[in-house]
Parts: sequence; C-alpha cells; structure tokens
Amino acid sequence: MKKTILITGAAGFLGSHLCDRFIKEDYHVIAMDNLITGNIKNIEHLFPLENFEFHNHDVTKFVHVAGDLDYILHFASPASPIDYLKIPIQTLKVGSLGTHNLLGLAKQKDARILIASTSEVYGDPLVHPQTEDYYGNVNTIGPRGVYDEAKRFQESITMAYHRFHGLETRIVRIFNTYGPRMRLNDGRVIPAFIGQALRGEDLTVFGDGSQTRSFCYVDDQVEGIYRLLLSEYIEPVNIGNPHEITILDFVKEIIQLTATDQKIVYKDLPKNDPKQRQPDISKAKEILGWEPQVNRTQGLKKTYDYFKSLSKEDLIKSEHKDFSEHIRR
Repeated sequence: MKKTILITGAAGFLGSHLCDRFIKEDYHVIAMDNLITGNIKNIEHLFPLENFEFHNHDVTKFVHVAGDLDYILHFASPASPIDYLKIPIQTLKVGSLGTHNLLGLAKQKDARILIASTSEVYGDPLVHPQTEDYYGNVNTIGPRGVYDEAKRFQESITMAYHRFHGLETRIVRIFNTYGPRMRLNDGRVIPAFIGQALRGEDLTVFGDGSQTRSFCYVDDQVEGIYRLLLSEYIEPVNIGNPHEITILDFVKEIIQLTATDQKIVYKDLPKNDPKQRQPDISKAKEILGWEPQVNRTQGLKKTYDYFKSLSKEDLIKSEHKDFSEHIRR
C-alpha cells in the first residue's frame, strides 16, 4: 500500500523540496503550512496530483489528520533571521507547542517522526568542526535565543517522547542550505548577497569577513533527510556540506558569479554571530552512506539562475536598506 507522510512547513524552502521528493517516491503527501513565512507558489505545481493534499493550518494549535500516517516531517518554523526576529513568539511556540502537538499525533498514529533541528543548537561554537556530541555555546537571552532555544527544546522533547513512549523519532541538524525557492529577503547569506548583486547594490559584509560558513545544496540536504528518516538511528545527525569558506572569500565568488562590479562594504558584526560553522559529517557518512554530491560552483549557478528568473517586482520587494539590523546565518 502507498505510504502516507505529513510534512509541516511544506510551503517553505526545504519543505517544498521534501514534498517533491516524497511525491517522486510515490508517497501520499499531506502538506501543512500556515503560510506565515511559506509561499504557496512553492507547492502549487503539486496541487493537481492525486497523491498530494494541502492543509492551511497552524501546528501550534491542535493538529488533526484523518486516516493512517506512516511518517511525519516537522519542518514548520521560521528559519531565517529576519523572520524569527520579527516573529519571536511564534518561533518559540512552533518549536515547543507545535512540536508537542506533532509528537502527540505521531504517538496517536504510531508514525515515525523526524524533526528539523539546526546547527544553531551549537550557538557560536567553541569546538570546530561541530560534532553531534558537542553541547554548544548559546546565549539563551540574546537575539538568536528565540530560534536556538526553540530548536534545543525541540530536540529535548523529541528524545523524551522516544524514551518515555517508545516513539520512533529522528533528529536532523541542518547546516546552511541553499538553492531555488529561497526568499531573496530572508536575511540569509546567499540570497542576501545575490539580491544585492541583482539590484546593483554594494555587497554588505559584517565584521572583517573572516567568519566561516559551509553551504549545502538543497538536493543533497533532501537526500540526507530522506536517508535519515528511513534509517534506524535515533540520535541527532548533522547534514551539511563540510567545505568551509570565509564570508569574504564567498562574497568574491558571488561577484565573479554575477559579473558585477559593486564594492564590498563592511559593517559591525551582529551580536552572537557565529564565527565558525562547519559540520562534522562522520556519522552521516557511516550511518547513512551520505555525503554532498553537488559542489558550490554547480549549486550557486542553479541558485543564481533561479533568482535571475524572478520578476523585477520580487527584486524590489526583497530590498532592505540596512541589513545590519538583521542577523545573517
């Protein structure tokens, strides 16, 4: 029989790509999103399909799904700095109340649930690269705390449900991921730089640009999540690309990719901005047989082509006069 999967945050960047993948694998996909940060355009191509249904619902409220469920992917959450600084209470609620509701649904349906955690649980790490057994260096009351602590609580309650109720749970720690369907105005590194380049603006680097990031293309991320869901491993697993680059070197790559001649301008580093971000993916390699396949040159070209295809209206909407008000991941 065809398996059924519920995907929350389904109209978001990662959620929509996961919908595509599980439709391709011949699952019946129930997509759920309240569209507070998601975009219905990301999944509207799936609406005509018999195997797809969409529920406009806020998972911080009671979640009801008729019939059997085999799997749940909990990806509902603001994931960009601009979003979680603008809606901090909702961010905390979806990580706590929303996760509680979905764990309860998984228990009721005897379904396996995978929750989307993030490298933000490591905070501004003192260990490099970051391994899954590192507990992190997080400021609970800083501006990032609403997101960091929502994800840390999410992991805690998920493991509690596994230990106390014997629930089948999986936890993925997602590192910086990019690709088509990202929003140009979400404050994350790649869409921020590409958006500035497309609008002819100078490119903004915070600090001296020596801080590092590691960027994983969305197709690789989805493959890692898919393998983890179907694995027998219950503890958190890092899924990301370990090829680290400084922000300054990365912005030079963006200038080369976009063939722009804008200047690089420097602004103060935001509070608690991570100085280094690089996943140790030894567990993913060993347990899932997974590692990234798409190199940054290929992935950036696909992403840039997607952003170039957007309308001028989308570019204008994405403009932010002062990015220093926001925190980029």
